[in-house]
Formats: sequence, C-alpha cells, structure tokens
Amino acid sequence: MTPQYPVYIVSKGRWDSRLTHKALHNMGTPHYMVVEQQEHDAYRAVVGDSATLLILDPKYQRDYDPCMTLKPGQGPGSGPARNYCWDHAAKQGASRHWVMDDNIRCFYRLNRNMKIRVKDGAVLAIMEQFADRYENVAMAGPQYETFAQRKYRTRPMTLNTRIYSCNLIRNDMPYRWRGRYNEDTDLSLRMLKDGWCTVLFSAFLQEKMTTQSLAGGNTDEFYAEEGTLPKSQMLADLHPDVAQVTWKYNRWHHRVDYRGFKRRNRLRLKPGMIIPSETNEFGMQYQEQIDGEWVDTQLEAAP
Repeated sequence: MTPQYPVYIVSKGRWDSRLTHKALHNMGTPHYMVVEQQEHDAYRAVVGDSATLLILDPKYQRDYDPCMTLKPGQGPGSGPARNYCWDHAAKQGASRHWVMDDNIRCFYRLNRNMKIRVKDGAVLAIMEQFADRYENVAMAGPQYETFAQRKYRTRPMTLNTRIYSCNLIRNDMPYRWRGRYNEDTDLSLRMLKDGWCTVLFSAFLQEKMTTQSLAGGNTDEFYAEEGTLPKSQMLADLHPDVAQVTWKYNRWHHRVDYRGFKRRNRLRLKPGMIIPSETNEFGMQYQEQIDGEWVDTQLEAAP
C-alpha cells in the first residue's frame, strides 16, 4: 500500500547516507528528493531511478523569509526547499503532501506496546485517511520513536501540538515555511493560533537520527559553529506568548506551552462523514522471519 499524496524528501549534503530515501524505497513508496543544483550529480549517481530528483529553484532561496538578518556565508536553512515541495504538490492538484527530513531511518507501528517496523506505506496512508475525515486538520505526522516508551501506556495520537520532521500538510493553507531555525514548530504554532488542528500520531512512529548526529543537512551549517541557542531564541522571539528558552541536557532548548490549543481547537468531522465501527488493518499483518522466511503470526498482548 502506498500513500495517495505526493511524498518529498528535502536533502542537502547527504547523498551517501540517504536514510529517509532508503527507508521509503524499502517500503515501496514512490517519492521525490529535492536537492540543490550543485549536488544533483552526486545524488543522481547513487539514487538512480529509485526516486525522482527535483532541483530546487534558487528563487525559493532568494525569496525566503529567514526571520533574521543573515550574515555572509549563512544559508536560510531547509525552509526554501520545503516551500518548493508545497508549491510543486499544489501544482499537481494534490490536496495534501508529505515533506520529510532526510535522516529518518525507518517507520514503526506501535501496537500492544510493541514497536514493529513496517514494510510498506500503509501507515502513511492511514494517517492521510484520518486527516481527510476532518474539515480542520492542517497538519499531521508521526511521533519520534524515542518519545514513545514501550513500557508505558501511550495515546494513539495527540491533538494540537508540534509536528516535525515528517509532515503531512494541507495544501490550501494560507501559510508557507519561514525562519532559519525551528521552522516546523513555527508553522505548527501559526496554524494552531488560527484555530486549525494538528494531529501527532503515536500509533505510528518515525525513527529519526538525533540532532547533530549525522553529518550534512543543517548539522554542519548551524550547530557546529553556532550551537543551539540561536534556534531556540528565534522561536521565543517569534512566539513570546507561548515559547521560551530553557537549558537542559547540557544545551539550549525551547519550551512551548500548547495547553491553550488543546483546550480550544476541536476536530470537526466533514459533513456526512461516518466513522466505521469495525477495525480496519489496511492489509497489515504481523510477521516474523523464521529460517529466512517471513511467516504470519499473532502479536500477543502486553501484560
């Protein structure tokens, strides 16, 4: 099973690793990779026909709002490529699109306290169908695998919080990405402040490499020289009513208060939408590899 909406990976300096590309390719999920002109040949040499390469139009970098004055040599971040994906999907007539970071190792289904790696795009399709039930879901996506603990009860989803790294975005939203840092949290907050809903799924997870752990992308350009304070401070400056800078885990972070949005923003079903009462597994079956063969089996409930 594959998602119905176009899937994009924005990538820079990671033609050797290509984690998200490899994950989607192994899941049989068609996708685009957006790269810069000077890196196109390096990506083409290793990607071949396993993804559709798109070259970022430099216009998106020139017109981008980084929400700060860039110093000589500073780039605007990944936002321009994300805006390019948004416009590319809209021109195709798609009502939503996926845009993903390039350092996602794999995807999981969290079921009965077990994290099970998925082998096709069914989990993406399920998130799409859920979002499409409602009039006011602006953005959705999966939780980080590290934030879903196997030994504790976890809600299948959380409403009205930040969505990052793997974003399903409604294309007719009156927004575009902005900011050199934390552009995903900024976009989530602008949507929430205008009354839209976001859905963060914990039933489906992404295994994303931690910040600064993989060369390329923003790691070399931002964190090696600047640290994490500028990115946290920018978010606090853009949203002083809900965001503040804090120190933890031996580096600067931002803290955002989403409580008001959770109380105020409510999901609205589309007129005539009927929620099925029966469980739909979307063709998913739990399997184990035994003697080199994949065998259907039953997943036992956690104690």
